[in-house]
Amino acid sequence: MVSKNQIKLITALQQKKFRQANELFFAEGAKVIGELLQSDFELYHLYETADVFPEVSASIKSRISESELNKISALSTANNCLAVFKIPKQKPLVEKGLIVALDDIRDPGNLGTILRLCDWFGVEQLVCSPETVDIFNPKVVQATMGSIARVSIHYIDLKPILENTKLPVFGTFMDGKNIYSEKLPPEGIVIFGNEANGISYEIEQTVKNRIAIPRFGKLQQTESLNVATATAIVLSEFRRS
Repeated sequence: MVSKNQIKLITALQQKKFRQANELFFAEGAKVIGELLQSDFELYHLYETADVFPEVSASIKSRISESELNKISALSTANNCLAVFKIPKQKPLVEKGLIVALDDIRDPGNLGTILRLCDWFGVEQLVCSPETVDIFNPKVVQATMGSIARVSIHYIDLKPILENTKLPVFGTFMDGKNIYSEKLPPEGIVIFGNEANGISYEIEQTVKNRIAIPRFGKLQQTESLNVATATAIVLSEFRRS
């Protein structure tokens, strides 16, 4: 059974200010929850309509009905389990390897997909501007499909990092050099900008290497690529090199 106070807490966690105040977030579905349980994330409480995770101690889980799960779920169609986890302390950024930096990404689906791409291409650190959507937003957590457990996420002011790093800094622009012709290094910071406005002027000033994904269409009228699609292409090229 789930109490009124538990319902109030979990539904409140859909908002960033309550996630930060309680230092908690939630995930739904056996796939995502299973990945988090196998990681360093600390489980606060598990709610399930069946015995999905028998290995979890009875002291931190509750058997609930489908109607109760619907009351606390953020999904249009609830799954069979929901778990509340403690938000971990942010780790310090280690400036090595290939790092993805996001400048004001607002769409939860895009952020979740980009995190999955980082996981796929072996990018261990994702750096986000403070304006970027919260990684613990339920829609983002769901879109990561568990990759949130394997990529280190940092929310920091991008400009000082980019101005002082010893790594080469790359930015994606329409007028950049053809990415398919460039010799790309194994290490560096690659910046992707806002869905509507691209990389901000302030951050653009820190970019030493401007790259672009060329258009091949005859009319050359496509305005831009979705930021997650662009991330997939760019990371693929970095790894291919």
